[in-house]
Amino acid sequence: MPCLNEAETVETCVRKTLTFFREQGIDGEVVIADNGSTDGSQQLAADAGARVVPVSAKGYGNALMGGIRAAHGTYVAMGDADDSYDFATLGPFLEDLRGGADLVMGNRFKGGIAPGAMPPLHRYLGNPVLSFVGRLLFRSEIGDFHCGLRAFNRESIQRLGLQTTGMEFASEMVVKATLAKYDIRERPTTLSPDGRSRAPHLSTWRDGWRHLRFLMLYSPRWLFLIPGLLLMAIGLILGVALEFGQFSVGGAHLDVDTLVGASAMLVIGFQAVIFALLTKVYAMEEGFLPHDGRVARIHRFWSLEKGLAVGGLLALLGLAGLIASVSHWHGAGFGNLDPRNELRIVVPSAAALMMSLQAMFASIFASILGIRHHAAPAEQESEPAAPAPERVGV
Repeated sequence: MPCLNEAETVETCVRKTLTFFREQGIDGEVVIADNGSTDGSQQLAADAGARVVPVSAKGYGNALMGGIRAAHGTYVAMGDADDSYDFATLGPFLEDLRGGADLVMGNRFKGGIAPGAMPPLHRYLGNPVLSFVGRLLFRSEIGDFHCGLRAFNRESIQRLGLQTTGMEFASEMVVKATLAKYDIRERPTTLSPDGRSRAPHLSTWRDGWRHLRFLMLYSPRWLFLIPGLLLMAIGLILGVALEFGQFSVGGAHLDVDTLVGASAMLVIGFQAVIFALLTKVYAMEEGFLPHDGRVARIHRFWSLEKGLAVGGLLALLGLAGLIASVSHWHGAGFGNLDPRNELRIVVPSAAALMMSLQAMFASIFASILGIRHHAAPAEQESEPAAPAPERVGV
């Protein structure tokens, strides 16, 4: 249980959980990950029978990871110390874990949200929208991404290398477990009004944005690739059509001014597609995202030499267009030209030159990302630890 000034409720949560352990015959412990409480929460928790672990680094994610690292259990359940969740309902969670699940999520929308337990903005907009975005971007089946009550195999979660420090930790766990193809299950969970008299630590807009930002940054496909391909397609179709002359769509008259915009869309879209590939390669190399065979094959196929060759070809086409434009201008005695005709040569040529540099620079950077760094071997390998008996920690 992460704890920051929960003197009003932490003792109740600890006693309820320990009673549940005794009644169910579970060998478990309650770990309070204290994040700097100043109201005496630590002593109250210890007196109630919990093991208090101080976590100096501030933040919800830091507190939870500190508690997870300190836990002795084979399985760990996490939940807020504000008495909004009933830890005595963890029996079905434990059944799923013993049945092979890596992560068992609570679902408040299936289990029930008591009146006053969740602000309407969170209940009808924030949580449903962010959970929908998570399901869309990562093909997850989880209905409640941000439920605070969940249980997991401790070793499985530690392998994910969770890094976020704030409230977005809740999303990171689900996203990384989904990408790692873990066995994730859901159980209905009831959310009750918390027992505190003070305001919660959660900040609606700040923490909502942090969740959304995390979801987007961990999905280069939706952040860069799909928008980039869409922009490229629109820009290419419009550009090719306008090369043959002006035309109208409905009441709109499209000419060389639209051609400039179409070329910009093509260049921006091309850059976004490159960003998608580079972001994915970097995230794979650093372990932020799991290995993707398709991206790895593209990375191996698209060598520095091939990138430079493609960039060089685009540069030649762009230069050829500019030379043709200058030659046409020379034929007119360097006088005034019809911009509608001239821009149909200059604009695509300039776009080809910009894309040529993008292709070459991206190929160089991708090659740098592919450089392997081998750590020096350890002088002695430690003996593998003996498997611990099953325990459950909260």
